[in-house]
Order: sequence, then C-alpha cells, then structure tokens
Amino acid sequence: MSYVNKPVRKKDSMALVTGQPVYTDDLAPKDCLIVKVLRSPHAHAWIEEIKTDNAMKVPGIACVLTYEDVPGERFTMAGQTYPEFSPYDRLILDQRMRFVGDAAAIVAGETEKAVDRALKMIKVKYKVLEPVLDFHEAKDNAVCIHPEDNWESRFPVGADNKRNLCAHAEEGTGDVEQILADCDCVVERTYHTKANQQAMMETFRSYTYMDHFGRLNIVSSTQVPFHVRRILGRALGIGASKVRVIKPRIGGGFGAKQTVVAEVYPAMVTVKTGKPAKMIFSRYESQICSSPRHEMELKVRIGADKEGTIRAIDVYTLSNTGAFGEHGPTTVGLSGHKSIALYRNTEAYRFVYDVVYTNQMSAGAYRGYGATQGIFAVESAVNELAEKLHMDPVVLREKNMTKEGGRFIGYDGGTEVTSCALDRCMERAKEMLGWDEKYPCRVMENGKVRGVGVAMAMQGSSIACVDVGGASVKLNEDGSYTLSLGATDMGTGCDTVLSQMAADTLGTEFDNIVVFGVDTDISPYDSGSYASATTYLAGKAVVKACENLRERIWTLGAEMLETSREDTEFDGSKVYRKDGSAAVSLEEIGIRGTFGNNNSLQVTENASSPISPPPFMVGMAEVEVDRETGAVEMIDYVAVVDCGTPINPNLARVQTEGGIAQGIGMALFEDIQYSQRGQMLNNSLMQYKIPTRLDVGKIRVDFESSFEGSHPFGAKSIGEIVIDTPCPAIAAAVCNATGVRVSEMPITPEKVAMGIAGIDSDNCKKGEF
Repeated sequence: MSYVNKPVRKKDSMALVTGQPVYTDDLAPKDCLIVKVLRSPHAHAWIEEIKTDNAMKVPGIACVLTYEDVPGERFTMAGQTYPEFSPYDRLILDQRMRFVGDAAAIVAGETEKAVDRALKMIKVKYKVLEPVLDFHEAKDNAVCIHPEDNWESRFPVGADNKRNLCAHAEEGTGDVEQILADCDCVVERTYHTKANQQAMMETFRSYTYMDHFGRLNIVSSTQVPFHVRRILGRALGIGASKVRVIKPRIGGGFGAKQTVVAEVYPAMVTVKTGKPAKMIFSRYESQICSSPRHEMELKVRIGADKEGTIRAIDVYTLSNTGAFGEHGPTTVGLSGHKSIALYRNTEAYRFVYDVVYTNQMSAGAYRGYGATQGIFAVESAVNELAEKLHMDPVVLREKNMTKEGGRFIGYDGGTEVTSCALDRCMERAKEMLGWDEKYPCRVMENGKVRGVGVAMAMQGSSIACVDVGGASVKLNEDGSYTLSLGATDMGTGCDTVLSQMAADTLGTEFDNIVVFGVDTDISPYDSGSYASATTYLAGKAVVKACENLRERIWTLGAEMLETSREDTEFDGSKVYRKDGSAAVSLEEIGIRGTFGNNNSLQVTENASSPISPPPFMVGMAEVEVDRETGAVEMIDYVAVVDCGTPINPNLARVQTEGGIAQGIGMALFEDIQYSQRGQMLNNSLMQYKIPTRLDVGKIRVDFESSFEGSHPFGAKSIGEIVIDTPCPAIAAAVCNATGVRVSEMPITPEKVAMGIAGIDSDNCKKGEF
C-alpha cells in the first residue's frame, strides 16, 4: 500500500492555513435576509397572545412569523435514518413554550440592526405554567410536557408522551438477583453525568435560497445532509424532492450538527418570502438552545467472586432528553451496550432505562453518544470493585476483558468479537505510564499527591444493518479521478482518508484523486457522519466503487489494444500487453471514454454492514491533587487505541488527542447549571469552562492494531471511542490520591476538598461524592 497507513497531509490543509473562505458564512450571498428567533423567557408557558404589528413597521423587516404562520405538521430534528427512533414532537413554531430559549417567533430583515430592533417590539402575553425541571420527578408527573394529540412515535421504543416518557426498555439474560446474591463482593453505586456542550468553534449556521426551478436550496454546516433534506421536506410541507442540501466545510460538529438546530428557520423565511436568508447562531444561542449531551443518572450493581471473576452486571439508566426527544431513544442504549460488553465472563446482566422529558433545553448527539456516560459509571464501579477485592484494577480487567474470538455480552445480539487488541492496549498503556511504579499514588516533594487511574472502553463502527455509506468515482479525460462522497468531512479528515483508500485501490497517485463535497442532488446517498461510520462504512463503499471502476478501465484498455483481457495487465497508470508490445495510458483511456464508448467510466456503490465491529481503548490518567484546596491538575494521560488499521496515523492521533481533551473537560471542568426558573446559567464560554491546552497536561497516544476482516483495509472507527475513558480514569486517579470517590461529573475542587474533610451534605457521604 502506498498511502493507506501512511501520514498523508490533509486534502484541505492549505485552504485552511491560508484562510480561504470555505465555510457557510463565507459563502452566503451578501444580500441574504438576516434571520433571528425570539426566544421564550419561561421554562413552560402558553402563548395567549402575540402582537407583531409594530415589529413589521421597522424599516427593512421582511417578515415576522408566529405559530399561526407556519405548517402544523410535527417532526423530529434528529438526523437519523428513516424511520427515526426519535418521536415527532416538534413544530417549527409552537404555541406551547417548553424551555427557556424555545422559539416563539421568527424575524427576518435586511440588516441585523433592524432585526434586533424588531425583536424588541414583539409583544407576547404568556400564561406561565408549572415546569418540570428535575428529571427524577419527570416520569408520570402531573405536569405533562407534551399533551398534544398529534405527538407521534413511529418506532416501538416504549414512549408515552402522557407519562413524559420518551423511551423505555428492559433487556438482559440470566438471573441477576440470584447471581449477585451469590457473589463474594458486590459494588452498588449511583453515578451522575451532566449535560455537556460540544462547543465547536463554528456555531450552527445555514443559508437558504430558491433556485430558478423553484426548489429550496440549503447550504448548511451539517453532518447529515440527506437527513436535513428529508426533515425539512416534512417540516415545511413541501416534500424532500423540493429540497436540495449542500454542505461546505464544517468548523466542527462533534454530534451537535446531527440535529437540525438552525436550518428550519431561514428555510421557512425563504419559503415565505422567496428571498435568500441566513441564520448564524451566536455563542449565547449555542449555549442555551442547541443540542448538548444527555444528562444521565446510572445505578450500577456489579458482582464478582473472590478471585475477581465478574459474574453479574446490573445497569439502570435515567436519561434527561429535555423538552424534545431528539436522539433520546438511541443515546441511552449505548450507556449499557457499550459498557456491559467490555466484560466476557458475565453470567447474567440486566439493562433497564427510562428517557424522560423535562422543561430544559433539548439534548442531542455528542461524541460518544451515551457510551461516555455508561462507561464512566461501569468503569468506576469496576475500579471500586478492584479496591474491595484488594486487587490491582489492571489485573481485574485483564482477568475479565472481552477478547477476540469470543462473543459479546449485551451488544449486537452476542455477535462474535471479530477483532480486538484490548489486552495489548492494556499492556502497552501500563508500560507507557509506568503503572506498576506509580499505582496507586505517590506523595510529591511539594506535599501534593499524585494518583493514577485506569479505564477501558469500546464504541462501534456504524449502526449494524442500518447505516449506509455511499461513494461515486469516475475517470476524467486527463486521467484524474473524481471521488464524490455522501459522507461529510467535519474537520476529521475523512475526505483525505477516503482518498487514500481510493488511491491504493486504483493504483494511482493520491493527488490524482479530486474529492467532491456533499450535494444531495448529485452525491450518492450516505447516512451521514455520525455513529463512527465514515472510515468503516464509507470506506467500504469507496473501495467497492474503485474496484468496479478499475475493472471497467482495464476492460476498455484491452479493447483499445484489440486483445483479450487475459493478455493484458493494468498497473494503475496504463493497460499494457503482457508481452510488452503495446500499451495505452490512463489519459488515453479517459479520453476514449468520452466518445464512442458504451461502458460508463463512473461507478456508484453503497455499503452497509450486518455487524458493528468496535474499536477499543485503554486510558490511564495521572493527576496531582492539592489536599488542602482539592485542586486537581492533569499531569499525564496515556491512551492506547485499537482502531484496526489506522488509515492515516497522523489524523488518528489528532482525533485521539482531541477526544481526550474533551473527555478531560467533561471530567474536570464542564458543568451546565440551571436556575430555579430553568434558565441556563452557563450561557457563554466565560461561565462554561472548557479546557485550554494548559489544562490537559501531557497527552500521549499509541496504537495497537487488530485487523478487522469485514473492512478491505482492516479498519475500524476512531471518532468516538477516544472520549470515553477520561472520566472514569481521572475519577479513579483522584480517588487513589485522596480517598474521595467522586460519582458526579465534573470533579470540582469543592467536591474533592469536602470529601477529604469528610463533610456530609446532600451530595456526599463521608469521603464520597
């Protein structure tokens, strides 16, 4: 292979470093109407009256829209494969306000100044209703957040809107209660993870216009162009065939842009006025009305015999989907499926969950997609189990971790573990950190204590039997190739990675591959960039298309040489007779394909998969704790990842480092808080702390590759797995340094200091939080 498993420079690197205008707002026409939304000040309210006359009199205002002016068809903003698991509980504008920041009206005007003035002149009379702000109290609450009769759940996920229930399920095998009763050691604890903001650099943004065919065109920073097309076709009542979606470069998504957060508002304005329109979310809006990670509480029971064999795992997850159900029924499943399956000896397991509505901002997709929350809980419980057994947590995991050739427990129906280097990841991580010398803790010369902690994780590679990857490749007359993708590069470098696969399959130069971004009118269908699907699934589609095209080129070359295919060879640059007597170049074949040719030199292929082979990871953290103040400082984080074959080791390393940094933010800093009225308090990056480079310490990454046979190059995913281990590993390191076991993220100095002091409060028992 010339390019696969090589550190090839990203396709768009020069455009980025030279500041080329490649993002949504750079491309928007200068005469776009500016679109903004009037947002509810109440967590739960009913609009009794809304007056827009004075707002419409503001010079430059094109339209002011309320719930009376938009379609009344309910839809979901979740970008998921149809039929969506998420309920149809949204309206473009509704009379009922369900959280502080909910959309009450849309204003569009020629200038931002005019729009801001008009927003202030809209008069709304609200009937304030009692909100449900505590997700523990939401299920079967007397206050119903979605009482409407046209609420609809199209997939059997156990939803019941009259009970504030977005999803419910129970699964398992064996008699959990009996086996736990028979275990020598049992850990039972409740863990709590807060909502987290993706905080991508480029906020939500879209612009829209009508083309000369009367079709709605949407240019949007989205991870899911084809889903946006379907969602907006339904929401606007015009059908998907009237919608075209184009994706420029994305300035980060991390799952946030798997939800149609912004697109519907400028689209509605363009449909109403016929004029181009754009909406650019401020950072304030991205904080208070976006799609953060689901807040979850997980009750875990885990039991083992005295030798350390884990015999039973019991997980109950309560998930807060907020005001709407986007991704609620799907994120919660990963909290159990991706944590329980890490352990191979389990005789019985049970996984039960409830997803509830509350009057808080709607949650959505975020890197890790529920696995992050579940792995924090289960891995923390395993670390506590090791302590109770007086066993090294590394040894406990080595005794129980899933291994290649076995079968998963509680994941994908017990399919075979087709590739797994988790044992080698653990061994390499121990070596890199110096685990045996540092575990559990050391007192430093400055009086501070350094502790170490460990966790392991698994994720997935696409959604088995559901997701679809698509690719189209054609030979041009100059001998170059155009690769058209349905997958969206959101900064991860998938355009580069997929081009590397194409170049090696076609036997051509990497620079000979021209990548074309997503346009739903001409790109092959692809589910989108989520669920860690792109390298694995879109990669398979790319290889299929390139292999097919290679065969066509070879066949046409043989015809041009007036000989049989068997008497020729194709080396990627030319087709030649085996006896060396004649040859035709790739350029000649490309030109020949433009006239008198009945065989297309363009191929489109799709790929799906009956399995979702997980990548695996081991993370080890070293922290330094000031026992007087409770302050925690990251010293070192070691990560060893099994993502199969790393197609581009440089990009895989950057993905890993970035995911770890986000995980450190979740573990130590990021803390969404609401007032008693349901108002988001962390409404800027001044109040919502994300880690800087100075906060994450030293991050070191290595790879231990298995070979996944279901992928032509042996690759698995890497995008999400990398965020899953920091929370439990850091929590374990803090515990080993202080004796304080923190079970609610983030681990703040106050929690650590109070735990060290043994202060009892509503949030902690002695030495526990």
